Amino acid sequence: MADSHPFVAVVTGASSGIGEATARRLSREPGARLVLVARRRDRLELLADQLGGATVVAVDLTDPDAPQAVLEAVGRAHGGELHLLVNNAGARWAGTFADSGWDNVERHMKINFEAPLRLTETLLPMLRATAAQRRHPVSIVNVSSTSGRVARGSAGGYSAAKFALAGWSDSLAAEERPHGVHVGLVLPGFISTEGFPQAELVANPLLRRIVSRPEVVAEAIVDCGLTGKVERYAPRGYWLAAAARILAPGLVRRAISGDTLTPATGSDQRD
Repeated sequence: MADSHPFVAVVTGASSGIGEATARRLSREPGARLVLVARRRDRLELLADQLGGATVVAVDLTDPDAPQAVLEAVGRAHGGELHLLVNNAGARWAGTFADSGWDNVERHMKINFEAPLRLTETLLPMLRATAAQRRHPVSIVNVSSTSGRVARGSAGGYSAAKFALAGWSDSLAAEERPHGVHVGLVLPGFISTEGFPQAELVANPLLRRIVSRPEVVAEAIVDCGLTGKVERYAPRGYWLAAAARILAPGLVRRAISGDTLTPATGSDQRD
């Protein structure tokens, strides 16, 4: 940040994993005022205490009233000023389409796609109004996944939601640029978190090196949210998977056939 004027950031899925790491990283920015959103109030309050204070909103983001609760909390605590929205909360349930069907796809869409859209819709007027003041950059950062570019077996519902989030982010960026609201997209690879422990990869001496930490994603979120970066893979090298999907789709399909390992998004909001 260029100066110490207070800036307000909402971080969803903040009770653990990527969301928690992002909150800790943002708290080091001059003037940061955080609004922490997740289901587990006890975890949020502990984190708020550790950060020296933050607004806590304990809600399930799939509940119809959740976006309004976040809006009202920001209004009460910060007078309706909002500079950064980090849509990070998410969840994944493995299952082939033949076995789990539409029900599994739908539950992924509700938390990984519908919930961030509904929250963004509710907070967007506040973000636009803050952008009009021109004191700080104003941004929305959507946390998708490398699985939002390269799908894998037994994770179709998750990938469908993350593909949708990535596509919508591009459209939203074009729409909001004239209003001074930047939209960034972060696509994590294999990240070891409470909700996504990546146990199979960590147990493999050859593959554990491709597993990274939530702090790496938090830096990518800050890069998009505070410096205007459009898109970041985290770690950066995961862009190669997306490039290979475009350049050699047949090869990629053969390579991932039967592979059920899935890169992570944000914290598992179901916890």
